[in-house]
Amino acid sequence: MALYRTYRPARLDDVVGQEHVTGPLRRALENDRVHHAYLFSGPRGCGKTSTARILARSLNCDEGPTPDPCGVCQSCRDLAADGPGSLDVIELDAASHGGVEQTRDLRERAMFAPASSRYKVYIIDEAHMVSTAGFNSLLKLVEEPPPHVRFIFATTEADKVLPTIRSRTHNYTFRLVSSRILQQHLASICESEGVKAEPTALALVARAGAGSVRDSLSVLGQVISGSGPEGVTYAEAVAQLGMTDANLLDATVDALADHDGAALFRVIDQVIDAGHDPRRFVTDVLERFRDLIVLTNVPNAAELGLIDAPEDQVAREVAQAQRFGPAELTRAADVTSNALSELRGATAPRLHLELMVARLLLPASDTDEASMRARLDQLERRVASGSVMGHAFVGTDDQMTVVIERPAQAEPPPSAPPRKLSDVAPSTAAPAAGAAPSAGQEAEPETVPAGEPASRPRVPRPSPSAEPAPTTASRPRQRPGTGAERPAPAASEPSSPATPPAGSNVTVTLDQIRSMWPAVLDVVKSISKVGWMLFSESAPLSLSDGVLAVAVTDAGKANNIKAGGHDERLRQGILSVLKTDLRIDIILAPDRAGAMPASGAAGSAPSADTDAPSLDDPTVDGSSGVDLALRELGATQIGEIEH
Repeated sequence: MALYRTYRPARLDDVVGQEHVTGPLRRALENDRVHHAYLFSGPRGCGKTSTARILARSLNCDEGPTPDPCGVCQSCRDLAADGPGSLDVIELDAASHGGVEQTRDLRERAMFAPASSRYKVYIIDEAHMVSTAGFNSLLKLVEEPPPHVRFIFATTEADKVLPTIRSRTHNYTFRLVSSRILQQHLASICESEGVKAEPTALALVARAGAGSVRDSLSVLGQVISGSGPEGVTYAEAVAQLGMTDANLLDATVDALADHDGAALFRVIDQVIDAGHDPRRFVTDVLERFRDLIVLTNVPNAAELGLIDAPEDQVAREVAQAQRFGPAELTRAADVTSNALSELRGATAPRLHLELMVARLLLPASDTDEASMRARLDQLERRVASGSVMGHAFVGTDDQMTVVIERPAQAEPPPSAPPRKLSDVAPSTAAPAAGAAPSAGQEAEPETVPAGEPASRPRVPRPSPSAEPAPTTASRPRQRPGTGAERPAPAASEPSSPATPPAGSNVTVTLDQIRSMWPAVLDVVKSISKVGWMLFSESAPLSLSDGVLAVAVTDAGKANNIKAGGHDERLRQGILSVLKTDLRIDIILAPDRAGAMPASGAAGSAPSADTDAPSLDDPTVDGSSGVDLALRELGATQIGEIEH
C-alpha cells in the first residue's frame, strides 16, 4: 500500500500542519455545535478529504459526537483507513456526479434515514466540478437538510463553487505545509518504516513535495523503494528526483561572485553533460538567489524559519550572501526568472543557459536602473576591498556624483613643510586634464559628472611630462563699479564633499573663509539645494578653537538648518573647498548675516549698503538692456534672433 494511504490520519490531531482547521472542528465537536454543511478548500494533498472522513467518523462514533473517535465501535472500524466503508457515509466524485440527474438522485436518497449510524454524511470531492444546474438543484437541500444529513464539500478552487452554496456552509481553508514540518513528518515515517534517511535527503524530498503532504509521501515512497542498504542518501535522492546538486549551485554562486566567466560556463557544461533538466537547474538557482536575498535582509532567517535547509548549507549561504550587494542579488534573480520563462518550450536550452550566465556576468549590458545599481554594488565592494582608495556618493534623486580618490604617486618627504592655504589657492589647485601629480604631491579627487555612468569614472592616466595648464579659474573676477575682487572656485575642486587625503588638513583664518564663502556655498548647492537656500544670506562671524560661528537672518532658517542637518552639509562644503574640518555653530544675527551675501567680495565682508543707490548715479532712463550691457559691462553684441 502506498505510504500516503498507510499513514492517512485517523484523528484530528494526526492531520499535519492544519491546526487552524482542526482546532475549531475539535471545539465544535466537544460543544456539540457541528454545522450541517462544511466547505474545505485548499491546495491538493493537504488533508481536505482526510479531515472530512475524520469528521464523519467523529460524528457517527458510538461515543460521539467526539473529537477523539474510539476506534472500537462498528462505525469507527468501517471508516478506518483500511476499513470497508459505511453505507451512511457517501463519497462522491463531482467530476462524474455533477449533473442535474445525479444531484436530483442524491436529493431523493438524502430523505431516507441512515441505515445504522447517527448521521448520513455526504462527502463531495472536487466540488467545483458540479455544474451550475446541479448546484441549483442541491441548493434547497443544502440550505434546509433533514436533521440526519450532513454535507462536506472539498475543492481546490473554492471560487468556482456557487456563491449561494458557499454562503450556506462553514468555510475552512487548508494551507501548504512548511518544509520544516514536512521534514519532521517524513523523518517519523522513515523511523516507523525502519529506513535510514539522511536529513539532507529528506530536505530534498520536502522540496519536491512543494508543501503537499500526499505528494511528499509519494516521493518518499519512490526514494525508499529505489534506495540501497545504506538507506535514503542525498546522492540517491538527487539522482532519482532530478534535483540540482548543492555543489553545482555553490559553484554557480561562487563563480558569479568572483566574476569568473570560465567557471560559470563550465558549470553549464556539467549541467548539460549530466542530463539535468535545464528548467529544474534554473529553478534551483532562482531558489538559491531567493535564500541569499532573504539572508541579506534577515541575517537570522534560518532561526526564524524563513529558510529551510541543513545547517551546513545555511552556513555556506550566509558566507555567499556577504559577497553580494542587495541590488546585485535582485538583478540576478530577475535575470534568472526571465530565463526560466524563456526556457519553456525552448529548442536550444543550452544556448539559453549560456545567455543567462552572460547577462549575469555583464550588468553593464543592460541600461535599466537595476543594472546601474548592480554596478554600484560592485564598485562599493571593490572600494571596500582596497582596489580603489576611497569613494563618495553625493547628489539628489535625479542625479548622482561619484568622487574617486586616486592613490598618491609618492610619499611626501619628511622635511616637507605643512601645506598652507596658498597651496590650495585657485591659481594652482587645478592641474590640466590628464596631468599626473608630481612626486611628493598627493592626487586631488577627480569628479565624475552626473551625466556619465557612475561605474566608469573618468580617471586621467598619469603622464610624467605633463605640466599644469593655466585655467580661467585662477583669474579673480572683478565686480563692475567697485574695486572688490572675488576669486572663483578652483575648476578641479570636486563638487561633492570627499574625505581629504591624509595630510591635507590646513589652518585657515576667518578672512580666508569669508573670501572662499561663495565657493563653499556652491558645494553646498551641489549637495542640497534646500541647504543652499537656507545659507544663501548667511555670513561667517567668528572662528575660535575649530568652531565657526555662522550668522543667519531669521529664527525659522536657524531651526530648519539644525532640524534638517544642513549644518553638516555646510561643514562638508568647507572641508571640500578649504581642506579643513570645522564645527558649525548657527547664530541668529539678522544685522550681521545680511552683511555677507553669497556673492560678497573677497577678503572681507562688505557693508550692507554696498549697492545702495547714490544721487550721482548716472541715469539709465530710456536705455535698453542691450545698451546697458554694452555701456556698463563692456559686453559685445553678437546678433539678434529674428522673430
